[in-house]
Amino acid sequence: MMHPNSPDTSPLGKASAYPCAYDPTLLFPIPRQAKRDELGLQGTLPFFGIDIWNAYEVSWLNQRGKPQIAIATFMIPADSANIIESKSFKLYLNSFNQTRLDDQQALVDIVQKDLSLAAGASVQVTLTEPGAFSGLHMGELSGLLLDRLDIEVVDHHPNPALLFANHEEAMVEETLLSHLLKSNCPVTGQPDWGSVQIHYAGAPINQEALLKYLIGFREHNEFHEQCVERIFVDILRQCKPQKLSVYARYTRRGGLDINPWRSNFSAGRAPSNLRNARQ
Repeated sequence: MMHPNSPDTSPLGKASAYPCAYDPTLLFPIPRQAKRDELGLQGTLPFFGIDIWNAYEVSWLNQRGKPQIAIATFMIPADSANIIESKSFKLYLNSFNQTRLDDQQALVDIVQKDLSLAAGASVQVTLTEPGAFSGLHMGELSGLLLDRLDIEVVDHHPNPALLFANHEEAMVEETLLSHLLKSNCPVTGQPDWGSVQIHYAGAPINQEALLKYLIGFREHNEFHEQCVERIFVDILRQCKPQKLSVYARYTRRGGLDINPWRSNFSAGRAPSNLRNARQ
């Protein structure tokens, strides 16, 4: 049976009213499994991970009607049943703009309950109030920059056949980085810009081939989370590393940035949530 929620039936690309009263029904979950089926992923996933969302336009009213603001971070487990479509997420957060609440914790409790229900797994919610803004820092992803390579690119669609590793050479463990990741929203076609960090241990991956593959997403239509899972699965299958993690930091849209991380080794602890310069 087809799930009633799909990208085509989401609020994306449609004129939307911006409700000023709290409304949890605005959240639009989309099942992850359909895209995972495309990748041949059934049963136990070859990765674990999280989707880190940061929201910079969070506001509500205190009980005297005075506006409050904060920056919010949401940690959505990769093994949750659903992703939450980003425009619906924005509309949902905006529904608090004229909503009176007792305090910050009241907002955290409500949002955590609603997001966990929509995602189908426990979602972690944290708020940073203005007094703590100075403690938030920026930072860039580390790694050997693939973008230094002078390559010719003839195809702007992801082609996993490009990827290969030299299994005759000694195993390496390294971190590779590119700022040239671009994909498109599957509904509106709007561009999604990001940086991607790949850490692996195994036979050396050909760096020119990897960069061509990553640039191949330039005309590809998929949500952020799906692109990262495609990158992970393609590298895992084509290059067969013993350890692999893929982390992407996407630029902000509608006051939200989305940063998916997938890993298959236990020492691959959740990555830093430092905001990149482009974010």
